[in-house]
Amino acid sequence: MISFIVPAYNEAQCLPATLAALHAAGRALDEPYEIVVADDASTDATAAIAQQQGAVVVSVANRQIAATRNAGARVARGDWLIFVDADTLVNEAVVRAAVQAMRSGAVGGGAGMRFDEPVPAYARCLLRAVVRLFRATGYAAGCFLFCTRAAFAAVGGFDEQYYGAEELVMSRALKRQGRFVVLEEAVVTSARKLRTYSLGETLGLLAGLARRGPQAVKQRAGMAFWYERRDDPRKDA
Repeated sequence: MISFIVPAYNEAQCLPATLAALHAAGRALDEPYEIVVADDASTDATAAIAQQQGAVVVSVANRQIAATRNAGARVARGDWLIFVDADTLVNEAVVRAAVQAMRSGAVGGGAGMRFDEPVPAYARCLLRAVVRLFRATGYAAGCFLFCTRAAFAAVGGFDEQYYGAEELVMSRALKRQGRFVVLEEAVVTSARKLRTYSLGETLGLLAGLARRGPQAVKQRAGMAFWYERRDDPRKDA
C-alpha cells in the first residue's frame, strides 16, 4: 500500500487541491493507497476538509514539522511512505516513478519541483539554482520525499531536533541505508512564501541562518519564514 502523509497547519485554502491530486494519482496507479493528514493544531477547517476528502486525520499539537511528519507515519499502514506538503500538487507520473524506484530497490528519494504562478522573478532564479543543487547532491526537497517503511524505521523517522532542513537530514540518513534517488519527474509547490516575502527579507533570513550556523534550524526562533503565515496576495484573486 502507498501511504501519502500530509503535514498540515491551517491549510484549508490549499489542502483540497492537494488531496484531489493525491486521489487522482492513487487511482491512476491502481495501487492500494491511503491519505493521512497530520493536522498540527489547525484553527481553520483543515481537519474537516481532510475528513470530507477521505483522509485519515491525526490530530497533534507540535508546531514542529519533523514531529508532525512522524505522527502521520506512525498511523500509516503502507509499505511505501510518500510525504507531501499540504501546498504541493503531485501527478501520476511522479508518484508512479517513486513507487517504481522503491519497487526496484531504492530506499527512498525526492523529485524535481516547480512553483505555481505567479512567481517573483528572483524566485525563478532561486528555484533553478536550488533544483540543480539538490540534484547534484542527491537530496530531496521537503515538499516531496518518499521512502520505504523499512528504511523509515531503520533511521528512526525524521529527526525531531530540527525545526527546518529536516528533509536534508532525512535524505542523508536514508542514503546510509541504500540507494536514494532524485526523480526527473516534478511536483508543483506553492510559491506563496516567496510572494509574501520580499527579496530583501528572504536574503536577510538566509544570512541570519548562515550566521547562526547549524543550531539555527534546531529552534523555532528565527524560523518565521516556515512557521508564520502571511496572506498570499493571490488568495482573493
